[in-house]
Amino acid sequence: MTDAIHPQIAREQDAEAIRILTREAYAKWLAVTGREPLPMRVDYSETVKKHRFDLLYSGSTLMALIKTVPDGDHLLIENVAVAPGAQGRGFGKRLMKHAEELAASSGLKGTRLYTNKLFTANLRLYEALGYRVDREEALDGGIAVHMSKAC
Repeated sequence: MTDAIHPQIAREQDAEAIRILTREAYAKWLAVTGREPLPMRVDYSETVKKHRFDLLYSGSTLMALIKTVPDGDHLLIENVAVAPGAQGRGFGKRLMKHAEELAASSGLKGTRLYTNKLFTANLRLYEALGYRVDREEALDGGIAVHMSKAC
């Protein structure tokens, strides 16, 4: 990554770019699950008004995003999406670290997330980043793996 990469907090006018990037990033999972993952079905024009999205841009191109929501004594990471052409370049890891820093600076105990059990690459990545599996549950016709990391 270069210094040209810059983060910013999303505004309402970013909703369509968030929707497009999320749909592109999650499209690879359609064949795995047989249905659209939950982030592909969100109304981003509404959720961007209610929750925090941090966006990573390279110049004027949106490369990646993370959605975080306060959840008790943790910060819940609800969505991490990286543009398909930018995957594997550290953008997702950078945003995960950013969320962990937000949680710590807010006095929270850590971060939480959940992902589809079939998203094995995501599970491996989160475990490599220090997340541990807390539990599994049936969700939306699949199995959600809930993970957390302390600050």
